[in-house]
Amino acid sequence: MRSLFTVALAAAALAAPAQAQTDAGLGSLIRIQPGHSAAITSSDPDLNSNFDRPDWIHPGETLTIADIAGPGVINHIWVTFVDARPDWAPGGGYAGAEDIVLRMYWDGAAEPAVEAPLGDFFAAGFGVRKEVRSVPIQVPGGDAFNSFWQMPFYRHARVTVTNDGTRNVRAFYYQVDYTSLPSLPSGTPYFCAQYRREFPEQQGEDYLLLDAVGRGHYVGTVMSIQSRSPFWPGEGDARIYVDGDTRPTIQGTGTEDYFLNAWGLEEHSFPYMGAPYLSDDPSALGARMSMYRWHIADPIRFTRSLRVTFEHTGWIPADESQTGKVDPHVQREDDIATVALWYQVGQPKRFTTFPGNAERAWPNLDQVVEGQQLLATAAHSAGTLEVQRGFDWTGAGQLFFVPSSDSAYLEVRFSAPDTARTGLVLRLTHAPDYGKWRILLDGRDVTALDGYPDWQTGGAQDLYAKDVAARDFYVGSFSFAPGPHTIRFEAAGRSGMSTGGALGLDSVRLRQRWHKLRKPLVPATSHR
Repeated sequence: MRSLFTVALAAAALAAPAQAQTDAGLGSLIRIQPGHSAAITSSDPDLNSNFDRPDWIHPGETLTIADIAGPGVINHIWVTFVDARPDWAPGGGYAGAEDIVLRMYWDGAAEPAVEAPLGDFFAAGFGVRKEVRSVPIQVPGGDAFNSFWQMPFYRHARVTVTNDGTRNVRAFYYQVDYTSLPSLPSGTPYFCAQYRREFPEQQGEDYLLLDAVGRGHYVGTVMSIQSRSPFWPGEGDARIYVDGDTRPTIQGTGTEDYFLNAWGLEEHSFPYMGAPYLSDDPSALGARMSMYRWHIADPIRFTRSLRVTFEHTGWIPADESQTGKVDPHVQREDDIATVALWYQVGQPKRFTTFPGNAERAWPNLDQVVEGQQLLATAAHSAGTLEVQRGFDWTGAGQLFFVPSSDSAYLEVRFSAPDTARTGLVLRLTHAPDYGKWRILLDGRDVTALDGYPDWQTGGAQDLYAKDVAARDFYVGSFSFAPGPHTIRFEAAGRSGMSTGGALGLDSVRLRQRWHKLRKPLVPATSHR
């Protein structure tokens, strides 16, 4: 494991970047450094006990996981807790990574220098548990949350976790590894991290990640986006202003470019960048993505101030464009949440107000018709049809159909409340024994409909997958006539790897669309 900073380098890196590059890594282990290593853990003080964690953190409760006298440096933090997924979880489940707020206070400060939902701090938004394999953040299996950011302090360090949700945190294990030191060099910076969000992004201005005052360097970004319009949302450039520059000191070339990708995104995790969570179709209405970028090899240095912003521009469909055509460069209104990470000398400026749990909840865009409701009006060929319960599915469970012939079909009905243009989403289960199914809307193959996305592949939907997962299939956007509508699934064979031809429909979802026309920012001919 590469050391991010030795204790001395935490200060020296501000003044001697070349030395910071050469002293980091395994080579530093051949120099014996002063200090006394110790750890604070959740283990029972009784050495004969195996009760190694607090059983519960109840809603509203705060647990202090480290209270350390300085000077010293926190080298590593590890936590884990029970996910809501296991079938033995109680009715409402347990609190998730989005409900737990991580805060860190240096040297008796009243305000935290680190403040973020635990999941976002560990590089995956939306409360999802995803594996991360980076230098400073490592989350094997999506369950063991490890931070190797170096966190120095002069007199005192306090690290807390707060259950900000409505469900209990179950079995919270932790270990905080630190080194006590004789002293810290003058000018050693504090580690800082701040969560911020806009649901949706504000029109007429760039999205603000960080507004810092002081001397330091910027070391990382975690960004999560929920799209509120179809098409790719990631054309926005990073615009970073160093030491009061009125024009961007650093002007990027696109969102995926800032996260060190090109021509879109796919799920991945690398030492300095990654996208741990990405919807199957990132151009679909309601698509979600979560990305990280660490500036460890290329910290952004500032001596007076740093302002980190992003455009929120991207492609937009013809029905949201003033031109009546697909436009590649307009200001979008998606939902966004970020964590900015940086080091600075002195306590950080408070530039935002941390929102409560309800305000951090991602907007629900869907009017949902659950499997239980669909069962009441369902028609099908020979086979078994039932509502199947399970954590992967919403409501009472998915509508589960096991056909007894190759010419099988299933029909379900939903009602549209009005003629407003609405996204139609089918939440379909993918599993090892599921088949291929052709989908028709009111008697027409969805691939032939005007609202069907032109980037989608035609033909039947293959629902085979190695692991069980419920995934959104964006059928398209339509102006439905008020009243009932029919979705028909027709069996179309199976993948060679599938062991069956089953169909699982969690729900039918009518997804909100913006009903406004957007002005192009510049002529489309100037875009790649």
